[in-house]
Amino acid sequence: MTQTVSGTKPARELTGRGVLMWLLGFFGLVFAANGVFIYYALGTFPGVVVESSYKAGQEYNQTIAAATAQSERGWKVGVDLTRGLTGSGDVRVEARDKTGAPLTGLAFTATLKHPVYQGQDLTVDLGETESGVYTGKLDALPAGNWQLEVVAMQNGERIFLSENRVFLNE
Repeated sequence: MTQTVSGTKPARELTGRGVLMWLLGFFGLVFAANGVFIYYALGTFPGVVVESSYKAGQEYNQTIAAATAQSERGWKVGVDLTRGLTGSGDVRVEARDKTGAPLTGLAFTATLKHPVYQGQDLTVDLGETESGVYTGKLDALPAGNWQLEVVAMQNGERIFLSENRVFLNE
């Protein structure tokens, strides 16, 4: 007994031309997607970490010596960064020496560096509001990931450096 089903189309035969069209379409889509990714990758991040890697290499020993000297001082420096509902921010630094005595007479600076865009960096000079406590205010502090760099200067020389990753909520 043979059944015939009406309304069905006969199967199309796969030819060399069809295979060529499928291959060209597939690889065309892959190349187009890669082109879009390359365009956005090159357009959003310049790829420059330091301007002169040779100069950075020459300063490496000085950086190590400064970090060792900072560690030997044994300072306890606490940093508090808060962001208000209006988008303003407050930076508070409390600095104490290894015996717990407040550190006074330093010039603290806090810099919020955007991890990708250098043009969005924010810097605030912190003033000493009480013994060993330095504060500053930022008017417009966007939410997101930031690199917080706190630097203390004394007599024109950097004597303290702290770098921390912070995330500010909306």
